[in-house]
Amino acid sequence: MLLKLSELGAYNRITKVSTGFLAEKLEISQQTASRHLIELERKSWIKRNITLEGSLLKIDETGKRELFKLYSNLKNVIETMGPPTVTLEGTVFSGLGEGAYYISKENYLKQITEKLGFEPYQGTLNLKLNSDYDIKTRMELEVYPAIEVEGFKNTDRSFGLVKCYPAIINNTVKGAVTIATRSHYDISVLEIIAPVFLRKQLNLKDGNKVKIEVLTSATNTANAKSS
Repeated sequence: MLLKLSELGAYNRITKVSTGFLAEKLEISQQTASRHLIELERKSWIKRNITLEGSLLKIDETGKRELFKLYSNLKNVIETMGPPTVTLEGTVFSGLGEGAYYISKENYLKQITEKLGFEPYQGTLNLKLNSDYDIKTRMELEVYPAIEVEGFKNTDRSFGLVKCYPAIINNTVKGAVTIATRSHYDISVLEIIAPVFLRKQLNLKDGNKVKIEVLTSATNTANAKSS
């Protein structure tokens, strides 16, 4: 549905389209088309204004990111297996202190230690990505295989899945980029974990630039876990 809306022009502008027309194009029932639109709106993948003549639709930024991930995934499958590593650069900033809270949870701590091969320092290094290129590369990162730290529930609340990508920080320290399914940060922020306190180990302060070499292939990911 999202791809069809994009083809109809809703990627870059507001497009008027009826559920009947969408149903015909996708060879589904009008009720199914309506249900899909409701779901896309609920996920904030589209913005929709219903009129008597049809819906005025435009794909939102979240929906565009989903289409970009689909594009990147198909491109990697068709053209190449992707590069063994990608490099990101960001600027150190002080976070909300949530990294220490989450990593200290026994279920997360145990899984990270077992799956990534190191016991993480209980806190994250927060980086603000420096350019559109870095943000685009960060978006592409989710296409590649990840080490998944599973979510869990306790008596108070539930905790979501975390994707981890082994990485080397400033060509010196082995750690991992973490991407949480639930986060207060947007796509322009990287959260890094390592077996050491990275600010102290690398003498980092807010405003310093840091390079992250992220391992993207399944082979490299497996090797990082065992090293």
